[in-house]
Amino acid sequence: MAIDCRNCPLRANPLFQTMTEDELEFMRDFKSGEIEIPPGAPILVESEPSPRLYTVLDGMGLRFKTLDDGRRQVLNFVMPGDFLGLQAAFGAHMGHSVEATTPMRLCVFERSEFFSVFANQPSRAYDVTWIAATEEHFLGEALASIGQRSAIERIAWGLVQIFERARHLGMTQGTTLDFPFRQQDLADTLGLSLVHTNKTLAKLRERQLATWMGRQLTIHDLDGLNKLAMASPGVLLKERPLM
Repeated sequence: MAIDCRNCPLRANPLFQTMTEDELEFMRDFKSGEIEIPPGAPILVESEPSPRLYTVLDGMGLRFKTLDDGRRQVLNFVMPGDFLGLQAAFGAHMGHSVEATTPMRLCVFERSEFFSVFANQPSRAYDVTWIAATEEHFLGEALASIGQRSAIERIAWGLVQIFERARHLGMTQGTTLDFPFRQQDLADTLGLSLVHTNKTLAKLRERQLATWMGRQLTIHDLDGLNKLAMASPGVLLKERPLM
């Protein structure tokens, strides 16, 4: 059974901005349902249109772009509260794919109703613009990492971004995060080989900064990892809208 927007568990998280009563009623009408996605299943497919948009209610996944020869660039790790399919909402085909890594539950919105947000809810339209601008900001930070940071700085930056996002979502247990991804996923995010990624993670473990074993990521020294990464405060960690 679909969760009523009034009872959405994400709304209780202080990371997300409070909706007005009018905004909440609009979102209840805008939402058309929910779907559950098994691990490994596609949610959005590159170069294809999508009649739907989604908000991640639960679970984790990957956004990625694939070249013709199969090489892959991971753009971001998908977490609860993320809004998916915005490119296709404007009539374009998707420029990247989104795939579930864990079982996921998604709120569903029909693309055909998307422009009612701009016509009837200017505050919600501003929130959509904020989400798009924030994603652009994050991609700029990621590009700076790939182009200018060393391998150990890149991985430190990536782990800080992932852990801090998860911590603000209430997904961590102290200094540990249940992390269902592969080292290859991190390598494909940061433009590194799997071997280089594995060796660099070993260096972080030796320095007692971070340990990634199996499905668990443990951050031993967040300040030290931040200093190594030369990371600035993440815009995604500020109070933000929830679609």
